[in-house]
Amino acid sequence: MFHFLGGQYHGRFEATYRAFPLAFIDKQSAEYGDKVILPPSALDRLASLHIEYPMLFKVVNNSTGRSTHCGVLEFVAQEGHVYLPRWMMANLLLTEGQPVSFANVSLPKGTYVKLQPVTSDFLDISNPKAVLERTLRSYSCLTVGDCFVVHYNNKDYEIEVRSCKPGEAISIIETDCQVDFEAPKDYKEPTYTPAAAAAPLAAAAGAGASNGAAAAGAAGGSAAAAAEPEEEEGPKFVPFVGTGRRLDGKPASSSSGPPAASAAAAAAAARAAAAAGAGSSSGSGGGGSAVTGGAKPGTFVSSGNRLADKLALDKLKAQGKAPAPPPAEEEKPDEGPAFKPFEGKGRSLKG
Repeated sequence: MFHFLGGQYHGRFEATYRAFPLAFIDKQSAEYGDKVILPPSALDRLASLHIEYPMLFKVVNNSTGRSTHCGVLEFVAQEGHVYLPRWMMANLLLTEGQPVSFANVSLPKGTYVKLQPVTSDFLDISNPKAVLERTLRSYSCLTVGDCFVVHYNNKDYEIEVRSCKPGEAISIIETDCQVDFEAPKDYKEPTYTPAAAAAPLAAAAGAGASNGAAAAGAAGGSAAAAAEPEEEEGPKFVPFVGTGRRLDGKPASSSSGPPAASAAAAAAAARAAAAAGAGSSSGSGGGGSAVTGGAKPGTFVSSGNRLADKLALDKLKAQGKAPAPPPAEEEKPDEGPAFKPFEGKGRSLKG
């Protein structure tokens, strides 16, 4: 099961172990990296050889011929066993307990690598460059064709290595490597409507809208012609109208109403004046006077128009029918306030 081919004399380490996942020894933190756990006998053999550091190995599945490269994390595995990350076993098509070959290698420092996300979910990461840099700190080498795992925000993203320079496998320890990305494998380009095709559609829509507006205008005109004129609306609600009262009991002084009430009163007076002017003009044509039919002779009714009232008064005076002056109002004695607050005798609690 285990063989070492001239490692002590030729400086090359080769061995075969049974592969198991890292979950068997409770090393879940090493799942997101490329480092394996070898038995202590491997460390004894490697210490006796003049090998280059860092220790890098080529891992081969002899039954399928698939291979990859990895580093070593610890030498605490059971003798004859090797523990690998899940993604590495999936790339090598290994099952639990299947034999796998190890050999130490020296890889060139990488200068360029092209990566491709397997799914487009990787594009949803706000800063994929920082996430990838943090993930690659746990890796010591990359091999073309491998598909490693990036763990971010409780989710795993698979990244495939498309190409490397200067070789098919490179070391990424203490090197300045240029990284390039390809579009994800399931990525689909968004479809856009060409502007040339959109213009006729817009023109057709505009023509249809104009025809519809014209038809609607014609229908609206006929409907407006057929509709009867609406009746004049009644007086609207006027706020803050009413009598005021004082807290001291004195009668409130008369004041003019609010502007809205004044405006309403002015509008009503203007309508009454217009109606009175029309009636007086018709009455004067027939030889009538400014006195309305329902008023007593000698009584003057104001029309709301001062000029018309003055002319009507002059006419009445010329005819000797001047209206009697209004009776003088009786002056009422000034009554004292009915309520006088804070008046009375004070009393002390001491008696």
